[in-house]
Amino acid sequence: MFTGIIEDVGTVKSIEKKGLFGRIVVGTALDLSCIKVGDSIAVDGSCLTVTELFSGSFAADLSAETFKVTTLGNMSPGAKVNIEPALTLSRPLGGHMVSGHVDGVGAIKKKVEKGGSALLEVSCPSALMGQIVKKGSVAVDGISLTVVDLSPDGFTVAVIPHTLKKTTLPDKREGARVNIETDVIGKYVEKYFASGKQSITEDFLSEHGFFRK
Repeated sequence: MFTGIIEDVGTVKSIEKKGLFGRIVVGTALDLSCIKVGDSIAVDGSCLTVTELFSGSFAADLSAETFKVTTLGNMSPGAKVNIEPALTLSRPLGGHMVSGHVDGVGAIKKKVEKGGSALLEVSCPSALMGQIVKKGSVAVDGISLTVVDLSPDGFTVAVIPHTLKKTTLPDKREGARVNIETDVIGKYVEKYFASGKQSITEDFLSEHGFFRK
């Protein structure tokens, strides 16, 4: 589990694919003494398992699903990536609950920078749009962002100066592909309504103890 608060911008040192699987090595300025083999770490929003540790870098295996659903499979050595270690009970939840399970890949349609901040219009697979709401949370390349507005085929997010400085977003141009993870609450709500069960009404909420009449 992660928060979407990026702790370092790392660099892909190597990436290879062998059959259905692959391996990536990422250089980072993070203190790796607190990370051990088997720990989870998010790379551009994709939850990976650390398989080896080196001085200033770590390795992780890439599954067939990771190659299929995320942007990692198209990366080359030298690419910059957002890095976040897994959430611990000693760290504050500053962003939102991010699983690191990327739902799909979108692209930056428009990028407007002003006063050190930026407004991004991001295209999104149609299958995910039912899980994204205005003022809700979304993770873009692992970054916790708030949805400003929706369009038929995507959404807009505002990026504050601090986030621009601490992530890969300054290097992202219009047309760049990005990993998207929708808010977990949206997934459960969509699943509930798709199941054909009763709708959520005031009586339903009262019956299940959400408020009293």
